[in-house]
Amino acid sequence: MLSLLPERLDRMLLLGAHCDDIAIGAGGALLELCRAHPGVSVSALVLTGGGSLREEEERAALAAFCPGARLDVTVLDLPDGRVPTRWERAKLAVEEQRAHGEPDLIFAPSPHDAHQDHRTLAELVPTAFRDHVTLGYEILKWDGDLDQPVAYLPLAEPVLREKISKLHEHYGSQRDRRWFDPEVFGGLARIRGVQCHARYAEAFHVSKLMLGLAPLTGLDPVD
Repeated sequence: MLSLLPERLDRMLLLGAHCDDIAIGAGGALLELCRAHPGVSVSALVLTGGGSLREEEERAALAAFCPGARLDVTVLDLPDGRVPTRWERAKLAVEEQRAHGEPDLIFAPSPHDAHQDHRTLAELVPTAFRDHVTLGYEILKWDGDLDQPVAYLPLAEPVLREKISKLHEHYGSQRDRRWFDPEVFGGLARIRGVQCHARYAEAFHVSKLMLGLAPLTGLDPVD
């Protein structure tokens, strides 16, 4: 298996529809990447939860999930469950992130996600970031919308335990939800681990890849 991660990682962009989406879908990857690249610049945009307890939780959580990073977090106040009706504002927010520079790596919702807020954001990402490595994270939920991913990041057991611990530590408002428990997070990570010959893993969707081949030499030019 080949690595999709760029050799140089100076800037990451994290995109989520709700506070906790990013950490649930890519929390292990963030822990690993931020520790492997101290001082990496991390920008995060979350579309809903602004001005509420959820924003406070998100800021504290992302600080914990991005150790040593230069972190900038923006949390908007679009209505939860109604992001498609605020399409123009959501698109503008994504485009503003694009204007801030060139991220080396983007984490965003999977385009297969059935939740209307997640799916809307996933559809907006390629309209602004056309030539960037974008990993679509997955979130297990009632909809039964999990698709087969193509990219995997193996996680050591201590990293998975740390991810689960931080999720429960920082997202207290979500602890009473039936899908928010260690078995859910650990179970999906175990399945994805089996699929990539690891104990645990996070998995991601990639919509488009370009194979860069070195120029051929020693051949006659084609007229």
